[in-house]
Amino acid sequence: MAKSAASANIDARIKELGDWRGETLARVRKLIHEADPAIVEEWKWRGVPVWEHDGIVCTGESYKQVVKLTFARGAALPDPKMLFNASLDGNVRRAIDIPEGAKLNETAFKTLIRAAVAVNKQALAERAAKKKKR
Repeated sequence: MAKSAASANIDARIKELGDWRGETLARVRKLIHEADPAIVEEWKWRGVPVWEHDGIVCTGESYKQVVKLTFARGAALPDPKMLFNASLDGNVRRAIDIPEGAKLNETAFKTLIRAAVAVNKQALAERAAKKKKR
């Protein structure tokens, strides 16, 4: 199967970063695909890796001090292991900031990815049901 342009762009970003941020982005990308093999990679907003399944699951931005994973519907997700540590005051999004050297609970992260996909599927089904009623 041919690699999408978005996936190639994400590969290039990881290589371009060339430090702990690239390693972190590569690691979370692998975990995202392990959690949901049907996830689709996109490249949006002039250079932001985006993972989608029935809508945006999360984005992966790299800053000087952190790799930020922003979950589009994070406020609707259960987070018993308290992975979310940024953007906590919004009504919709939540984020995980991963600084250099931080350990990510991989099992809890995969559970969060699966929950985000489930919330997207539910929202899609609800929109379809509303359209059907009209």
